[in-house]
Amino acid sequence: MPAPFRRPGGRTIAGLLAAAAVGVALLRLGADAGPAGAGGGAQALERLVRGALAPERSPAYLLTVAADAAVTAAYAVAAMSLATVAGLVAAVIASGVLLDRAWLRAGCRIVLALTRSAHELVWALLFVAAMGLSPAAGVLAIAVPYAGVIGRVLGDRLRDVDPAPVRALAAAGASPLSRLFYGVVPQVAPDALGYLAYRLECALRSAAVLSFVGLGGLGFRIELALRDLDYARAWTPIYATLLLVVLVDWLGARTRRRFAR
Repeated sequence: MPAPFRRPGGRTIAGLLAAAAVGVALLRLGADAGPAGAGGGAQALERLVRGALAPERSPAYLLTVAADAAVTAAYAVAAMSLATVAGLVAAVIASGVLLDRAWLRAGCRIVLALTRSAHELVWALLFVAAMGLSPAAGVLAIAVPYAGVIGRVLGDRLRDVDPAPVRALAAAGASPLSRLFYGVVPQVAPDALGYLAYRLECALRSAAVLSFVGLGGLGFRIELALRDLDYARAWTPIYATLLLVVLVDWLGARTRRRFAR
């Protein structure tokens, strides 16, 4: 039986490294910010570290960040819902487990390659040009490339299942749809759920980054703080993003354990 997906480990460490990368960007911004950053790199680094160690914790601001976190999570879930439905349909077609037609599989794989060939930022620019600054543009910008990635990865996984249960169902006269749901899906469900949980983590980060297309949420709150060079207020939504990623990772692990029983 083929080896299951290897999910990237150390999500919390990865989140902290991402926060450190944001900190480096903040340092450069502070150093180049004119009068506000005229103190040089050392003073900018000091303000950055102070902001990281003592983020803004006033009740009013925490409530605002919590609302932004809910908005970011909602957009990420909306994008992942669209991407999951489209990606699963494409995975079934590309794998040929339901209808094995070479031309259909090849055409589906070309479409999947096209959708995942551009980053979500590029898709955001395209959708903004077509739809204007709106949440729908941001959601679609995340959903389209994610659907391509999900379709490709899960399509390959569907093709690599153990064929024995599928052949047994076929010998018993089961329909292709029954063979898919009872012979293929149970073999890939735990791994697929783990991978989809990981993609949801990625969607959370993407939803925070794509604030410029009208999504709002945590990314917009970070942007406002950066404009004022208020590092303490910037770190609060950064930590909120980290908490969302850790929460999704925990929920994904619990779901996988339940389906693995």
